[in-house]
Amino acid sequence: MKDFKHDLITVNGIEIHYVEQGSGPLVLLCHGFPESWYSWRHQIPALASAGYRVVALDMRGYGQTSQPAEIEAYGLSSLVGDVVQAVSVLGEEQSVIVGHDWGGPVAWYAALMRPDVFRAVVSLSVPYNPPLSLPDGITLNDVMRQVAGDRDYYRLFFQEPGVAEADLEADIRKTMLGLLYSISGDIVRDGVHSIGWDGHFTKGETLTDQLVIPDELPPWLSEEDLTFYIDEITRSGFRGGINWYRNIKNMTSILAPFVGRPLNQPSLYLYGEYDLIAGNSAEAIEALPSRLGNLQGLYKLEGAGHWLQQERPEEVNRALIKFLDNL
Repeated sequence: MKDFKHDLITVNGIEIHYVEQGSGPLVLLCHGFPESWYSWRHQIPALASAGYRVVALDMRGYGQTSQPAEIEAYGLSSLVGDVVQAVSVLGEEQSVIVGHDWGGPVAWYAALMRPDVFRAVVSLSVPYNPPLSLPDGITLNDVMRQVAGDRDYYRLFFQEPGVAEADLEADIRKTMLGLLYSISGDIVRDGVHSIGWDGHFTKGETLTDQLVIPDELPPWLSEEDLTFYIDEITRSGFRGGINWYRNIKNMTSILAPFVGRPLNQPSLYLYGEYDLIAGNSAEAIEALPSRLGNLQGLYKLEGAGHWLQQERPEEVNRALIKFLDNL
């Protein structure tokens, strides 16, 4: 990683920190919650060696990237605007966009909104959901509440400013280790859970109450890796990343002009067998070939959880390079 180039670009009214390696067609890597460019540490050199210019962003609110104070600054329009402008400021006209976790919806909807900029799209762990038409006055938050019933749900727990920040920041090491372990494939393999966690929990409890802290680090996470994440969050806090969730209620209206528009660029989707945190239901997976106009690959990584590119770097790298080389 010492060969990675670190730099800043100004886009969409903020500064974005990024890491770059390689030359060739641009591949833009977008991380999720609560991560960093560092979550792509295994992909950057592999894709660069395969002949691509690889740029991994610290997304809005994370790491060394700007962290606007206003909740509204983290809406989908701003997130898509960031990646669209990043391609231009980096001196390119087009890019392949790759997203994981929250970076997945950014990648999907950036490709939907700007097919002229994003010539292909890859998502890890979050399947494509076409824009929805909801009745007037109904938001995705209302839909989540209906599904949760008498339970809480982590995305709903994040809505009230200050509540989730206080919970997650009380012990950042515990939070980061707990999050990384509790929705990985290891928690099932170690016999702690029989299936992956879907993000629901008993009302009155907190998110960190749900986390399992392992006695030993999983094999894909070193002490150096964990320390990097802890240091990044200690500097930035969780607020920026949590603010993405506080804008879910506005996504339907933002995407309304794109209801019914096909997403026809070449696409690729990868998910873990035990990953239930972000919508990987059997129905969602089965629907992907009909929802995407040019789905080139659909990979289920047996035994893996949510953190695919870290848990299974070699498998992810092979799938990515095969997809990119065939464009």
